[in-house]
Amino acid sequence: MVGVEDIRAIASTLPRAYEVVVRDRIKWRVGAIVFVALSRDETSMGFGYPKEARAALVDAEPDKFFLPPAGDLRYQWVCAWLAALTVEELEELVVDAWIMTVPKKVWTPYLETHRR
Repeated sequence: MVGVEDIRAIASTLPRAYEVVVRDRIKWRVGAIVFVALSRDETSMGFGYPKEARAALVDAEPDKFFLPPAGDLRYQWVCAWLAALTVEELEELVVDAWIMTVPKKVWTPYLETHRR
């Protein structure tokens, strides 16, 4: 099981990423774009994910991933239960969501120095 400290440890290494609290929810942003957001009870997280691939992700592992509320389906977003994730899976999801928000010139050097 992973938690907020695991996300914080990963996100703190990502260039341009920063943590905010909005309406009692912890979120990580690049500029104004949120790439990871925790639920209020910190049992699940939403994260940036390509719209065209999210149905397959949820269908493949429905005990781990779920669709966001109907009002958020227009965004490139999917959700996961933190208790179902390993630290390695969490790192991949957080970094991939971050990559969606920054220019290639920012994420390329990061990936060159951090193994995946």
